[in-house]
Amino acid sequence: MFSAQDPFYTVKEEIQESINKLQSTFHQWERIPLNTGEHIHLMKELFVSCESIEWQVDELDKTIAVAAKDPSRYGIDEAELEKRRNWTSSALTQVGNVKKAVEAGKVQSHKVTGSLNGMRQELMKFPDDRANQTGRSNQYTVQDDDDFISSESERQQLLLKQQDDELDELTASVVRIGSVGLTIHEELRGQENIIEGLNLEMDSTSNRLDFVQKKVAMVMKKAGVKGQFMLIVVLLILFIVLFVLVFLT
Repeated sequence: MFSAQDPFYTVKEEIQESINKLQSTFHQWERIPLNTGEHIHLMKELFVSCESIEWQVDELDKTIAVAAKDPSRYGIDEAELEKRRNWTSSALTQVGNVKKAVEAGKVQSHKVTGSLNGMRQELMKFPDDRANQTGRSNQYTVQDDDDFISSESERQQLLLKQQDDELDELTASVVRIGSVGLTIHEELRGQENIIEGLNLEMDSTSNRLDFVQKKVAMVMKKAGVKGQFMLIVVLLILFIVLFVLVFLT
């Protein structure tokens, strides 16, 4: 059972929050009419979010690949590795589905824009007599067009400011993810150093134990059967004396 404080699950929670926000923005984008300022703004935001999340998941996959080289060293079993791979794969699939839907919507938007441009060109091909008749009405609509352009410009500036704020928030999130990634790397390096130190200590202890065993075997061999028996008797008497001193005094 792995603790929620595991760096992997910290990063996973950050990415899952980003995916939830991405899906919420996507559903909002679906309900907005094509070729409006808000529709285009949300489309750009969705593309940026998809790329950011894909990068974060790729970085998380790299840490899983590092741990997979020696799972026992990092205290992770194969089942946990497979569980983590399945989650990253699922996350990429969710983001990929949103990205494909937005790209399809972008193509449809371009088709609608092209159709509207064609209609405008056809409507502008008036005969001279109709142009003269509509000249007066055009004078009245110029002011309305200017007001509309001014209003639309203010709206676009507001949307751009909102986009800048959201990109700043996204940048801060990416920085946090990078910091957590560095923490994971440093922790893995620290664990690797500790394990290497333990291996050296074990090798040294094993060498000393082998040396003592060889010395004991050499002494036992030189002493012969009688000497070995006497040595056992002496050790037994010494054990009894120590037992009496420790437990009966």
